[in-house]
Amino acid sequence: MNVMAKAKKKISSAFIYFFGSFGGILFGYDIGVMTGALPFLQADWHLENAASLVGWITSAVMFGAIFGGALAGQLSDKFGRRKMILMSAIVFMIFSVLSGVSPEIGEASAYYLIIVRMFLGLAVGAASALVPAYMSEMAPAKARGRLSGLNQTMIVSGMLLSYVVDFLLKDLPGEWAWRLMLGLAAVPALILFLGVLRLPESPRFLLRKGDEAQARKVLSYIRKNPAEIDQELASIKETAKEERQANQKTSWSTLFSSKYRYLVIAGVGVAAFQQFQGANAIFYYIPLIVQKATGQAASSNLMWPIVQGIILVIGSLVYMWIADKFNRRTLLMVGGAVMGLSFILPAVINWMMPNMNPMTIVVFLCIYVAFYSFTWAPLTWVLVGEIFPLAIRGRASGLASSFNWIGSWLVGLIFPIMTASMPQEAVFAIFGIICILGVIFVKTCVPETRGHTLEEIEEQGTNHGRVKATNPEN
Repeated sequence: MNVMAKAKKKISSAFIYFFGSFGGILFGYDIGVMTGALPFLQADWHLENAASLVGWITSAVMFGAIFGGALAGQLSDKFGRRKMILMSAIVFMIFSVLSGVSPEIGEASAYYLIIVRMFLGLAVGAASALVPAYMSEMAPAKARGRLSGLNQTMIVSGMLLSYVVDFLLKDLPGEWAWRLMLGLAAVPALILFLGVLRLPESPRFLLRKGDEAQARKVLSYIRKNPAEIDQELASIKETAKEERQANQKTSWSTLFSSKYRYLVIAGVGVAAFQQFQGANAIFYYIPLIVQKATGQAASSNLMWPIVQGIILVIGSLVYMWIADKFNRRTLLMVGGAVMGLSFILPAVINWMMPNMNPMTIVVFLCIYVAFYSFTWAPLTWVLVGEIFPLAIRGRASGLASSFNWIGSWLVGLIFPIMTASMPQEAVFAIFGIICILGVIFVKTCVPETRGHTLEEIEEQGTNHGRVKATNPEN
């Protein structure tokens, strides 16, 4: 035990935060990898005219993630954040490999891959829930905002990594290209597993299990002085007590009581709009979008996902720089308005100028991605983390996450079906209208959370009519 304690003592806080957030790489890699793999898979399995199957293969991960996040949240309360992240990495490794070795058995091949990717989605959903929870419980309060930005940067870095891997493998024979693209997802999962083996359990979980001595030891790895440790232990105990009391008094019906309904609708609505605005349609299908716009083979357009990935990474860094300089609502409304126009304008231009350069739509999509990357992408989860009162936080956050994954799944599923039955510009115009509706929703239904205490936010929720009357900007 002494040897293990000394080994853990040498772990730096940077190591803990890096591997604590590394699960975002897995999340991002699997979001992005199908972008490059899909054109080769379509050609290999002759799925060019099977829009529904293509949609299901792509969106199966998100369908599994709907359940993975909720399941992991409950199991992590019983077994710990660290153990569940390790289990997620193992599941991710297994089903990434099984995706890469999909058998050639006719149409049944597609159904095999759909089922495997659903199980892979369980790990993706678990990572999306566990990583922010672990990071928030390990990070000092003053660093939580920046570290939420770090999680977003890890996610988009994982997407960029998958795009680069897809590009590097594109010249392989088609049947090998997509298999390696999907199978190599096991590599970051292995890295995560090996890194998390050295990570400690979160002090909050340890205290809930009554192990105060170990919780103190873990905090000593990442806090500067004994006084800070004592203060945080006391704070964790008090919060845990309040949460136990809150959970005893609340049920699912409490979320929609008059006291909390306004804040629940605001948080869940923002989480749902983030996905229904169509961002994942670009991330999953950009090579096929370019193919349909230009007539060039999708497999030769794998540079475009890299461009999108670079924009996403830069945008996540921009967000970390501006996060505390502008109101949440302002950023969401400006971002949503530009995103909506980026989708609607190509349809308008194409209607006015039928001979429009087909690459115009791709340029507008890049503008969309740029504004999404530093507004709706990170701010959705910042706002969800701030807006729910303690008494309903667990249930409301879970509901918001579920609606977000449902939106992601539906967009991935129906986009190829929509583009098979109507012009691409019309499909994006529909998403553009949803973006504008999102702006209206934020303007009318979402309170400002920046600079407000949790108590003040709850006051806005329970008395929002009076607050709006006396303070219209909120």
